[in-house]
Amino acid sequence: MTTCPFNPAEDGAQMAFDGRMSYGDYLRIDQILDAQATLTKAHDELLFIIQHQTSELWMRLALHELDAARTWIAADRPQEAFKMLARIARIFEQLNNAWDVLRTMTPADYTTFRDSLGQSSGFQSWQYRLIEYAVGNRNLAMLRPHAHRPDLTARLETELARPTLYDEALRYLARSGMPVPEAILTRDLRQPWQADAGVQAVWEAVYREPSTHWVAYELAEKLVDLEDYFRRWRFNHLTTVERVIGFKRGTGGTSGVAYLRRMLEVQLFPELWALRTDL
Repeated sequence: MTTCPFNPAEDGAQMAFDGRMSYGDYLRIDQILDAQATLTKAHDELLFIIQHQTSELWMRLALHELDAARTWIAADRPQEAFKMLARIARIFEQLNNAWDVLRTMTPADYTTFRDSLGQSSGFQSWQYRLIEYAVGNRNLAMLRPHAHRPDLTARLETELARPTLYDEALRYLARSGMPVPEAILTRDLRQPWQADAGVQAVWEAVYREPSTHWVAYELAEKLVDLEDYFRRWRFNHLTTVERVIGFKRGTGGTSGVAYLRRMLEVQLFPELWALRTDL
């Protein structure tokens, strides 16, 4: 018995696109696929480029969602930010999965093209820096890798002048009647976050009576979920680097694994983690 191949046109599918928008036109597929310019003939260089380029695309979406989430929280509509915060966590899950693909590259594979990278390194990603600044890790020293690009420096400075995601969450709590310390509400936004006992006390009150403070409770758990996935991304970055280059220095001059281990110690929302011990 033979069957005729299915013809999508018979089911109403559009098949002619001369002068009409196609899938490739809308997504600009040609431009995307022309952006992988390898510098060597090494087989794994394409993997390395695509992994980092797709990560940058996911980071672009994360920034889009972070911007929207902060806007909703600032407007006292945090529940509408919950979907964005959940989406950011899942974006970092995707970024985590990307490390699994990159880890199929062996140390011998990487050495075939590593020298062609010059001084370029992932820690120079301005989108990643924007994400860190947006969620609260405001290390002013990290402006320097972007000093050669006034446009990028301006974007980063604009972000530093804006309340972080955590600042917006705490301002919302204050507007809701919670006793957030005044020093926190008026702090210098450019400075890194410092754990505060008064802030922890506010969050503890939320967690001790979640039914009374349900929206704040949900907001807190969305923040913890986001940081959980963010931490996993950092850890997977560390283990991937150690697996591929061991304890060599990074191409950008960092100490490599040692640098990444220090980053694991950075907490974005420390009070939300500390209160779990005291409950």
